[in-house]
Amino acid sequence: MRKKNAPEHVMIRDGVYYYVRHIPHDLAPVYSVTRLCFSLKTKSLKAAIRTSKSVSQRLEDYWLGLRLQNMDIPAIQVVRTSDEANDATLSLSEACELYLRLKGVGKDKVFIRTANRNTQYVTKLLGDRPISSYSSNEAAQFRDWCIEEGMGIKTVKRVFSSIRAIVNLAIAEEGLDCSNAFAKTYFPNDDNAQSRQPISMEGIRKVQSLCKDIDDEMRWLIALISDTGMRLGEAAGLLKEDIKLDDRIPHIDLKPHSWRSLKTKGSQRLIPLTKEALWASNRLLEANNDSIFAFPRYCSETGCKANSASGGLNKWLHQY
Repeated sequence: MRKKNAPEHVMIRDGVYYYVRHIPHDLAPVYSVTRLCFSLKTKSLKAAIRTSKSVSQRLEDYWLGLRLQNMDIPAIQVVRTSDEANDATLSLSEACELYLRLKGVGKDKVFIRTANRNTQYVTKLLGDRPISSYSSNEAAQFRDWCIEEGMGIKTVKRVFSSIRAIVNLAIAEEGLDCSNAFAKTYFPNDDNAQSRQPISMEGIRKVQSLCKDIDDEMRWLIALISDTGMRLGEAAGLLKEDIKLDDRIPHIDLKPHSWRSLKTKGSQRLIPLTKEALWASNRLLEANNDSIFAFPRYCSETGCKANSASGGLNKWLHQY
C-alpha cells in the first residue's frame, strides 16, 4: 500500500519500498503492461526517495528518446541528400586544375601533361564526377581497365600515384569530409616484368670513346651524364655558368632554373667533374656560340626539351 504523504511513485509493501508508475498513454504500444511496479530493495524511506528520483529521471530520458524517434524532424526539407552533398564537392577535372594551379608552378610541360592525361583516363572510364562519389570498387575497375589497355603494372602504379596526389590535395585544400577511393587499390605482381640490367663498364667505355670520336653537342651531353650520374633533364638544362672549371676542384653547380626545375630539394648539389665529364664540359664551353645555355639544342628560356633529348640520344645509343 502507498503510505500517506509518501513521495510520488513510491509505495511500501511488507516493509519494503516499491517504485510504481503508470505508462504514459502515448507510449502504451511500446509496453506489454499498463503500469510499472518493482522493488527498490530498501526499507529506508530516504533511500527509497533517492532511488525513485533516479529511476524517474532515467525513465523520463528514455521516454523522451522514444518520443523523439516518432517526431517529424524539423526543417528536414533543407537537409542535403547524399547525392546533393557529393555534388557540392569538386569534380575530378576541377581537382586536377587545383592541383596544377598549386603544384604546377615552375614545373615543365611533362608534369602538366601527365596530370591531365591521367585525369582523362579516369573520366573516360568512370566519368568526370565529384571526387567524393568515386568508390574503391570503381578504382579497382579503373586498375583493370588500365591493364587491359596494355599498361604494365609499374605504369598503372604511376597513374594511380598521380590521381591519388590530385584527390588528396583537393580533400585537404577544400576541407572535404570524404576518403580517397584511389588510396588503397591493390596491384598484382607483374610476373612478366623484366628486371633492367645495369650497363656494363665495357659498354660505358665504348660509348664514351664514340662520343669523343663524333665530338658534337649530343655526344657531349652523353659523356657529361656518363661520369656524373646526373639526370638527363638536369644536364640538358644547365647554363654555361653552372660549370665551374676554374675552381680548385672542377664541378657543376646544379640548381633549379625557371626553365628547368629539379626533382627534389636534395637534387640541388655540387657535382665534381672527372674523366669524360670533364672533357665534355671543356668542349661545350669552347663551342663557338653566343648562347648562355650549355646545350642550346635542347634548352632555352621557354623550357628544357629533355624528352626530345632522350628520344634523339636513345635512337643513337640503340645502335650500340
